[in-house]
Amino acid sequence: MSLKTHYDLLFNDAVESIKNDTYSIDSLIESPSDKRFGITLLARPPIEIKEAIQEFLNEVKIVEPKQYYYNNTDIHITVMSIISCYNGFQLQHVNIEDYIHLINESLKTITSFKISFEGITAASSGLMIQGFMEDNTLNLVRNNLRKTFKTSHLEQSIDKRYTIQTAHATVLRFKAPLNNKSEFLKLIERYRTHNFGTFEVDNLELVFNDWYQRKKFVKKLHKFNLY
Repeated sequence: MSLKTHYDLLFNDAVESIKNDTYSIDSLIESPSDKRFGITLLARPPIEIKEAIQEFLNEVKIVEPKQYYYNNTDIHITVMSIISCYNGFQLQHVNIEDYIHLINESLKTITSFKISFEGITAASSGLMIQGFMEDNTLNLVRNNLRKTFKTSHLEQSIDKRYTIQTAHATVLRFKAPLNNKSEFLKLIERYRTHNFGTFEVDNLELVFNDWYQRKKFVKKLHKFNLY
């Protein structure tokens, strides 16, 4: 299945869930009792791409102001969830230098690569910017990580929830019922193929993070430069 087909299927399913009121409202977004943390390898788009995304989100806010919108500091592409967020995980549970070493091994033949943010897609829980890779580099990174961690003794949960294959960035989550479904659906349809820009990924970050990658909880553990 092509990436475009995958995004199309996600979008169509999400639209149906919105029309039928079967979309998911996240009750934990602002809950002080949410203690889900993990470790993620991610890429961040540059500021000009983020600003283009915020222009879109500002339009959505007018229609649906009560939803959860990602700040520029939190927008990212998940390269790999090394340890998927779960209740009670703490950084002192692991030796982070061991993780840095394995990731360095996985990246030693990897050069920078480009991602194009073209259009939006959706899920039953929110909206995402569609990311498309210009070559196979991101898939190679992920496969290298799978192979490297598979033979290690380190705690990890790679592909335990699902096998990651996209390059999307989540930018909105539903935290309240939609009050203007019709206008909301019209707006996201209008941005379905909108070009947010293309950028080069020349570094990756390993971070300790909460479920939503909020800046106040994220701790950068290491930066991997790609040449």
